[in-house]
Amino acid sequence: MNYQMTSILAMNKLKGFFLFFFLFLSFLVVGQDIPEKPNPPRLVNDYTQTLTTSQKDELERKLVAYNDSTSNQIAVVIVQSLNGYEIADYAIKLGQKWGVGQKEKRNGVVLLVSMGDRKVFIAVGYGLEGAIPDAYAKRITSTIIKPEFKAGNYFKGINDGTDAIMKFASGEYTVGPDDVVSNNKGGGSGGVLFVVFLIFGLIIIFSLLRRKRYQHIANRGAGSDLPFWVLMSMLGNSGRNSGNNDWGDFSGGGGDFGGFGGGDFGGGGAGDSW
Repeated sequence: MNYQMTSILAMNKLKGFFLFFFLFLSFLVVGQDIPEKPNPPRLVNDYTQTLTTSQKDELERKLVAYNDSTSNQIAVVIVQSLNGYEIADYAIKLGQKWGVGQKEKRNGVVLLVSMGDRKVFIAVGYGLEGAIPDAYAKRITSTIIKPEFKAGNYFKGINDGTDAIMKFASGEYTVGPDDVVSNNKGGGSGGVLFVVFLIFGLIIIFSLLRRKRYQHIANRGAGSDLPFWVLMSMLGNSGRNSGNNDWGDFSGGGGDFGGFGGGDFGGGGAGDSW
């Protein structure tokens, strides 16, 4: 009886170990899908070489000046692929990871362009959702950015789009009654599939473990707790380090742009495809 109880306890601890191991692994995989925060910090980040150096510099100067005069931060990010994410999820996760906007004002905006998926999305931080609701973001992506992208004028589309974001935020533009929002928001098919595969993997592992006895684990006594608590410690340290890197205020050598410090996005925004 004592042997059976010890075996059950050991099996439960082993299950906990595998569960936290796979959760920890999933955090690492998800983190790798989103680009790291630029260092030195920049507001314009083109990972596809779609824009020329002079075009990026021109946009950077404009967005830095806007940041300095209003404190609102608009980050332009061009990627090749969404890596299975819905574009809304990707833009929001990027804004959170980089900390776009100011922490107190929550006034960040991410203009995300995926060249391979031919999609564009504007994610709006909590503090600007009143100034740039979904209908406004939809109007910008559909009537200003999309026509230029279809014509191959990527710089003009982004430049005019950021101008419109600035004007909507200041109340210079208003949305019309015929504007309809269809913003391509979704639950994130890539993330859902990963969770499904993770659950099936855990079921298979636990089924195999039930067929074996754990006498060698039970004989180790208190030592069997070591992997579980080591992993818990790793998870705790990882969470603290991630919070410091992704959410804290910082200033860096990014020319005139001091850096991000917010990242409070809750799902506001809209997008389109071309």
